[in-house]
Amino acid sequence: MKLQLFRNATLKLDYAGSVILIDPDFGRKHSRPSFTGRSPNPMVELPASTDEILEGVDFVLVSHLHADHFDKVAQDRVPKHLPLICQPGDEDTIRSFGFLDVTPLYDDLTIDGIHVKRREGNHGSGPVLEKMGKVMGFTIEGEGEPSIYWAGDTILYPPVRETIETAEPDIIITHSCGAKWDDVFIVMDAEQTSDVCEIAAPHTRVIAVHMEALDHATTSREELRAYANSRSVDKHRLIIPDDGEILHLTAPTS
Repeated sequence: MKLQLFRNATLKLDYAGSVILIDPDFGRKHSRPSFTGRSPNPMVELPASTDEILEGVDFVLVSHLHADHFDKVAQDRVPKHLPLICQPGDEDTIRSFGFLDVTPLYDDLTIDGIHVKRREGNHGSGPVLEKMGKVMGFTIEGEGEPSIYWAGDTILYPPVRETIETAEPDIIITHSCGAKWDDVFIVMDAEQTSDVCEIAAPHTRVIAVHMEALDHATTSREELRAYANSRSVDKHRLIIPDDGEILHLTAPTS
């Protein structure tokens, strides 16, 4: 498979004969308000044009409707005929944007021979959790490809641990910028990402994204790497791609 990170959570997977776009955020640099007063968002430009990002896409996965995961520009630019998979409860809103083929992921489904299963996520804790609203992660499996657990906008909590331990994915994609709301973590930070590396099966690679794009983040790529090094997390175990970087990943051989 080929994985390309564009910015924040926006990924493109070339996987089992299909091209999957995840959580498209196409807004220009500084086109949305600040969360903290530090900077307008997003803080960086996309490393490719929207036409390049959309080229060849067969279907779209949208985990939730926060602007950094499905912004107004993406709502306008993503072709309306493309199959779009979302969390239950978001389908009517997405259809109101003009999308014609919207499927809520209640449990699992197969599309283009690829098995997608919904996984639980908590976008924070305590009172903040209600403010952030519902989110989802998902696992993806395709013949001849590494299995993927895309954890999404979640902290590390028991259902995420259970997914890691029971699904034993080949690849885990974490959102690791340590973003905070009301001084509460709403995604993983360096400590929780390193915990994921320790919880996961020995063959699993962890790919940390959702970094250096939003002004409520507290953890940079450099800080994540330094902390992981202090925990003796191998650099081949934890991959921290740059925006625009392409990773070629294969299923482990038995």
